[in-house]
Amino acid sequence: MFVDGFVIAVPTAAKDTFVEQANAIDAVFMELGALRILECWGEDVPDGKLTDFRRAVQATPDESIVFSWVEWPDKAARDAGMAKLHEMMQTDERFDPAKHPPCFDGKRMIFGGFQPVVRLEK
Repeated sequence: MFVDGFVIAVPTAAKDTFVEQANAIDAVFMELGALRILECWGEDVPDGKLTDFRRAVQATPDESIVFSWVEWPDKAARDAGMAKLHEMMQTDERFDPAKHPPCFDGKRMIFGGFQPVVRLEK
């Protein structure tokens, strides 16, 4: 398995728009081989003493934190899926910012790819 993780700040008033956009884009990730995707709206995101989620993405008081991840079968599937995604972003109208303006500032998103080292399940 391989996991891509994301943290973003989304205007709280745009929650419904975010959910709508996430459903549309997450469907593309599934088409490209993702196994599972979770988009989590912050409910209990405390301020830290040195750092925290809000500071990490420079969230303003009118923004909420979204913590998301995409699970892939392995890194090779993720790399292939992401390569195809970048191609699609140039031609697929689902990624046209004029037709579908993003509801958050992507420049403040933090993200990375992770190899699980512990996995517990029921």
